[in-house]
Amino acid sequence: MADTAGPQAGDPERPKKQKRPSKAALAKWERVRGFALGLPGATEEFPWGETVAKVHKKVFVFLGVDDGSYPMGVTVKLTDEAAHAHALTAPGAEPAGYGLGRSGWVSIPLEAKGAPAADLLCDWVEESYRTIAPKKRVAELEERGT
Repeated sequence: MADTAGPQAGDPERPKKQKRPSKAALAKWERVRGFALGLPGATEEFPWGETVAKVHKKVFVFLGVDDGSYPMGVTVKLTDEAAHAHALTAPGAEPAGYGLGRSGWVSIPLEAKGAPAADLLCDWVEESYRTIAPKKRVAELEERGT
């Protein structure tokens, strides 16, 4: 008789239970998300079940999934060599998967001890935005004095 009860504890198909994000990581994430969505022309979308911020239909920051299946983090495109190198020194940071790392995308976890502060993450989000956004939107950002 076949077992139809579904995945059991210890089964490879059973999703691993993730702990809830810390209040500090969640606060950083919310601040970064709010900052990103406040940039000129920014919109929020949910492709692949992931939260992203886009400008003119192009992603400038991946904000992850909120189902607890992955550690909380952000992924940004950093073309400035110094910023890119600095981001990679963050605990647990690594070039983004799916070949994006070759183009300067860096994934930065927010849960790790010593994770970057929200202000620095927002600076990196702004750099990513400036790299992706059309010149008109970057000019709007300049007019704001940012």
